[in-house]
Amino acid sequence: MLKIGSLKLKSRFILAPMAGITDLPFRMLNRKFGCELAFVEMINVRSISYKSRKTQQMLSSLKTDRPLGVQLLGKERSYILRAIDILNEYKFDLLDFNAACPARKVIRRGEGAGLLKEPQKLKKILALVVKNSRVPVTVKIRIGWDRDSVNAREVALLAEDAGVQGIFIHGRTKEQAYSGVVDYETIRQVKSALQIPVIASGDIFSVSLAKKMFDLTECDGLAIARGALGNPWIFRELEAFFGQGRTPEYPGHEEIIRVMLEHLDAYLEFYSERIGLVKFRKFFAWYTKGFRKIRPLREKSSRAKTRQEMAEIIGGCRRLAKTP
Repeated sequence: MLKIGSLKLKSRFILAPMAGITDLPFRMLNRKFGCELAFVEMINVRSISYKSRKTQQMLSSLKTDRPLGVQLLGKERSYILRAIDILNEYKFDLLDFNAACPARKVIRRGEGAGLLKEPQKLKKILALVVKNSRVPVTVKIRIGWDRDSVNAREVALLAEDAGVQGIFIHGRTKEQAYSGVVDYETIRQVKSALQIPVIASGDIFSVSLAKKMFDLTECDGLAIARGALGNPWIFRELEAFFGQGRTPEYPGHEEIIRVMLEHLDAYLEFYSERIGLVKFRKFFAWYTKGFRKIRPLREKSSRAKTRQEMAEIIGGCRRLAKTP
């Protein structure tokens, strides 16, 4: 059980927001394998304020797409308030504020992980979000800007004072981005300092790495990001291991092919054939990671222009044996 404010979750494993990834079809696919709480892609408060078509599509949901989290990116009071007001038109269960994104274009605006340099400013922003949100508020942070300015404990305590009801923390600095080693000790220090739940992320690619995160940090939950790319089974595996003490076998080629086809069709229905095929290409590479002699099929997938062509390429995986 994981409790974030008034939101009560049976699962401790959450699908993290990923730009260009966690759209409605992707979330619904992962929910079939045990994902309970899933996040919409990170959304800039300005984009919501402008009500762009792309943003509205990002916020598309279904009754069965719950519980659902929305993550905001920004720093300007007026746009934050406008975004929250517009979000009241949508049904979701958790509002997360991003102070972790390391992307250069985000940092240049002083947003995302850039706010780690200004803890007091971040605290004021979080207090504003908490005051105006109708759902529980959390914040996503990193351990610091770089190794010389690791301030996650300070930032987390200020966020708790601002009224947030949970902390998502990635165990790397902004400078590390997604490379280098995860700092488990800093996450543990954040957890020991707070009364609110701490949800950790960073290299959750397997049951063994998830266990390592729990053991070394004593965190309350895990946010799964890259570990779910081409691997919705990770939620089934985590629930089985931590809930029942067993680890199900990794899916064979036939199940991977079946899920790929299901994912492909969901994308074509949601986006259109042309756009859906383009967006699916990266997933084909992720699903087939570890397949022997896969390069020719990957090259073909980058040129597929119809559903039939892509389906035939996916079917071609039956001839391939997985790397031991």
